[in-house]
Amino acid sequence: MILFNKPALTGKEEQYIKEALQSGHLSGDGHFTHRCHIWFEEHFDAKKALLTTSCTHALEMAAILADIQEGDEVIMPSYTFVSTANPFVIRGAKIIFVDIRPDTMNINEALIEDAITPKTKAIVPVHYAGVSCEMDTIMELANRYNLIVIEDAAQGVMSTYKNKYLGTIGHLGCYSFHETKNYNCGEGGALIINDDKFIERAEIIREKGTNRSRFFRGQVDKYSWVDIGSSYLPSELNAAFLSAQLENADIINSYRLDCWNTYYKGLKHLEEVGHIQLPTVPENVVHNAHMFYIKTADLEQRTRLISFLKSKGVHTVFHYIPLHSSSAGNEFGEMSGEDKYTTLESERLLRLPLYFNLPLEEIKVVIEEIGRFYIAES
Repeated sequence: MILFNKPALTGKEEQYIKEALQSGHLSGDGHFTHRCHIWFEEHFDAKKALLTTSCTHALEMAAILADIQEGDEVIMPSYTFVSTANPFVIRGAKIIFVDIRPDTMNINEALIEDAITPKTKAIVPVHYAGVSCEMDTIMELANRYNLIVIEDAAQGVMSTYKNKYLGTIGHLGCYSFHETKNYNCGEGGALIINDDKFIERAEIIREKGTNRSRFFRGQVDKYSWVDIGSSYLPSELNAAFLSAQLENADIINSYRLDCWNTYYKGLKHLEEVGHIQLPTVPENVVHNAHMFYIKTADLEQRTRLISFLKSKGVHTVFHYIPLHSSSAGNEFGEMSGEDKYTTLESERLLRLPLYFNLPLEEIKVVIEEIGRFYIAES
């Protein structure tokens, strides 16, 4: 079986976990957490990075920092994971879904303004497959309407838009280090803070609503409960694992791009004859090869292709069911305008195996089997 995903291992994860164990400090914000924070702040030129227990929790922190309240509206694509919406629903917001662009599967920036009302508080662009949304347009709208932009860059670590790293463009950015992501620690995330006014409160929210971080810096003589918050700190074991991944971020990124490019070149002839559609990467965007997908003619053909590849020992998967078509999506949100592409394009999309150290020879096998399927279909 050619697996769809295997968590990346770079060689030092076990060593660093042992070092964390030997240090006697296993709770959050120890040596390895600090190393991860510094890595993001220095490599991405981020004002502040804070590790969290998941990207979901980073988004929850962002929702609190954005002061999302009952009756507010938050704009996002329907084609995303439920974690994009839940943190804002928990705060009492109504989710306003906007249709996607068929080329990138990202929110259609040209439709956002029509979705803005006096109740709108935030825009949450999701950088699908590590390919950036059109952030200049989104930020201009946010500035004009006084809205907060929270980037869901769960899939976008190391990707850029006009030479700016995803997650560092909006007011706040959120990363995921789930085992399916390019850089992982099993479960984990990070909040990237790009507006100074959020930094101090973010530390408080992350520390259960206390000013504990200020206490450890010697800014107060004791710490106490000063705001709402929760326990959003990952353990040092997670941070140790992640630290080993970040040290090898360029190596991981380079190999994944080799995999992505092998797929693209090997499947291009099937696109040229009209059998499939390949991913689009706009100009001024550098992606991180988070995934490689193809689009089939329709849902029925995708189902047949999945079954065929499974019979040949190749594990492939489709992706999100649009949130607005779910029972909770209908209860907590609504679609703004027409669903012209969200459902149609999501039913055509098929994700192929891609992970660090996936042998290129196995990718060539996948390409050959997809070719055989379309020969049989012709």
